[in-house]
Amino acid sequence: MQKFETLLEEFCEFLNNENLNFEPKELYKPISYTLDLGGKRIRPVMALLCCNFFGGDYKEAMNTAMGIEIFHNFTLLHDDIMDDAPIRRGKETVYKKWDSNIAILSGDTMFALAYQYITKTKIEHLKKTLEIFNKTAIEVCEGQQFDMNYETEENVSIEDYTKMIKLKTAVFLGASLKIGAIIGGASQKDVDNIYYFGEYLGMAFQLQDDFLDVFGDEEKFGKKTGGDIISNKKTYLYLKAFELAKGNDLETLKKHFIPNHSDNNKKVEKIKEAYLKLGVDKHSEEEINEYYQQAMAYLDKIECRKNNKSELKSLAGRLIRRDY
Repeated sequence: MQKFETLLEEFCEFLNNENLNFEPKELYKPISYTLDLGGKRIRPVMALLCCNFFGGDYKEAMNTAMGIEIFHNFTLLHDDIMDDAPIRRGKETVYKKWDSNIAILSGDTMFALAYQYITKTKIEHLKKTLEIFNKTAIEVCEGQQFDMNYETEENVSIEDYTKMIKLKTAVFLGASLKIGAIIGGASQKDVDNIYYFGEYLGMAFQLQDDFLDVFGDEEKFGKKTGGDIISNKKTYLYLKAFELAKGNDLETLKKHFIPNHSDNNKKVEKIKEAYLKLGVDKHSEEEINEYYQQAMAYLDKIECRKNNKSELKSLAGRLIRRDY
């Protein structure tokens, strides 16, 4: 079985060799700029890895993987407009570098380009691939809408939040693996199992992302912590804290989780102290581990040579630890 790093190198070479510099340049230059920003390419490479895992020729899934990567970056481009985010991967976002109109139109074109690459999937797998891709594209948009809704809604539950991250993040990781499995010739049972492996891994991945935004090592993970606290984002940690807090602890949360706090450094410090006092960090780690173990359980259901699973198991662990 091919290593993730080997497939990553091949996919990046394929992506770099694809010419998307068409006319008008005002439309296509932002697309090339977005794809050149980098990223970990997790979803497309996991599709290739999964195809190879089930005995398929991963090169036959390369165009499909390209469609997956373009779609992922399209969602980020539009998310940046909605979130008014000026920086993505250390560089100006498209709407900031150009303007919102160009970002919207370039994003729409990326959506169409993603389909163009997906339709290059081998004809015998195309119908199923398109069905999964369409369903997932709709779910990702639903997740984004829930995320925007929760910015202004007061009564958001942990159940609401987990539903949102499932749609916005987890289903796309599961779909990438599922599409790779279909192209690789997996049985329907294994296609379903690999999808749930990816979905539960995606849930653990997003919850870990929330955790690291508060408790991560800034030097190791390459970004300043506390961003979710400053923006009053209703993450699992936020919601669990309000579920557990009473008396003075509840007053502390209410005092600091306000718009336009006068001292963001103090806000982050006080909220982190409250989280630790309430044991929110431990609850979060338990939740992450539960989703991770469920992912591993679905992977264990797949019937194949045990050594074939080692690469997927290793990658899953590294994604959660953020070693990759």
